[in-house]
Parts: sequence; C-alpha cells; structure tokens
Amino acid sequence: MSDDGTPDRRPGTTVPDGRGRTGLDAVGRGLDRNPDVVVRDVEVVSDGWHVLRRTTLDVRRRDGRWDRQQRETYDRGNGAAVLPYDEERGIVLLTRQFRWPAYVNGHPDGMLVEVAAGLLDEDDPETAVRREAAEELGIRLGDLVHVYDPFMSPGSVTERVHCYVGSWSPADRVDAGGGIEDEGEDIEVLEVGLDEALAMVDDGRIADGKTIMLLQWVALRRATSGTISGER
Repeated sequence: MSDDGTPDRRPGTTVPDGRGRTGLDAVGRGLDRNPDVVVRDVEVVSDGWHVLRRTTLDVRRRDGRWDRQQRETYDRGNGAAVLPYDEERGIVLLTRQFRWPAYVNGHPDGMLVEVAAGLLDEDDPETAVRREAAEELGIRLGDLVHVYDPFMSPGSVTERVHCYVGSWSPADRVDAGGGIEDEGEDIEVLEVGLDEALAMVDDGRIADGKTIMLLQWVALRRATSGTISGER
C-alpha cells in the first residue's frame, strides 16, 4: 500500500515486470531455519534481467543481543560450470571471452580465460553443463565428476555454482563452439595442457575463481590418485 492509501503497483511486486514476474519481494520472507535470524521486510531495488533486493532482518549476536541489519542481495539464479579434461593427453578445454565487470575493475583487457559455465535456467546442473559444453566449446561431454557446489560471492550474491570435471577427447567435437551470437556471446575455445593452465593461474593469466578451483582440484586429484575418478 502506498502512502496515499492506494494499492502499491510496483513492477515485479504486485504487477508484472518486464519479464512477466510478480512477487519478487516474497523471496526470503518466510525463512525460519535459523532461530537467530528474523526477516522483517524485503524490498525490490531493481528488477532488470536479474533481481536486486534489500532485506531488513534482525540477527541475534553471540552475546544474545538483537541487531537490526539491512542487506542487499543480487539474485541471478544458480549456475553450473565444467572443466573438460582429456586425461590421456593431459589437455583441458577453456574459453576466452570479454567480461565487462572484470574490465571495469582493473583487468587489462577484460578477456577472461574461464571454464564453460552458464545459468541453470530450467535445467538440472548436469544437463546445464552438457548444454554449455556444446554451445561454448562445441563438444559432447563424456563422464562427469561432480566436484562441489560453492557460493562464489556470499556477501552479496545468492548464486551457487555446481562444478564438474568432464571427460572428452578430440572425437567428441561436434562443431566449432563459440557460444550463441544472439545472446551476445563471442567465445574463443582454448585447448591447453593442464600444466600450462596451472602456470597461467600462477602468473595471473587465469583470474576467474571457479576456473582456478577446478584446475587445482584436477591437479590435486592427479597427484594423489593418478586419475580424476579417484580410482587407480
């Protein structure tokens, strides 16, 4: 309800926003899993492609006092990422593409080297990584190993990324990859030796968090088990 008593007609809240969504302010209101956190209000700050919310909550401190806080969260949905690894040749497949947020925050040219990744949308994580591998890398993935599901920036972003390592060989290539042009993607596919990729982490040529984590996981698994499956 607005200040003058008329029904509140905020896009994304009580009336559809540009993507046909309503009730965006309801997310988080009913959370009660933690008795030391009480949600008081949720406001939609921005309802563009993704959603920025400001939540008012009471948090009980360790000494028992209650603290009224406001937190802004950026909700873009959950994602999935995959590092294709040709174990026989010791080769990984990576992407290079322009990332404006990295460029504006000091990256020399904004061209980040990353694993293939994307939002889940309506897919389950395994389906999503197979989809992204086909679209971005032009390959059909073989067996997948689920690695972990980290929160990548939990101070402000709700996204959780489901991370996989997948097997592949040159025979699994189905096209050139490169992403979906209609979605603004212009992706270069890189075929890199695992040791070279790790060197790229060390010298800063690879600066993407999920990519670093997956490369290091493969390196550790290779060192301890000799294979990414963990079986000798």
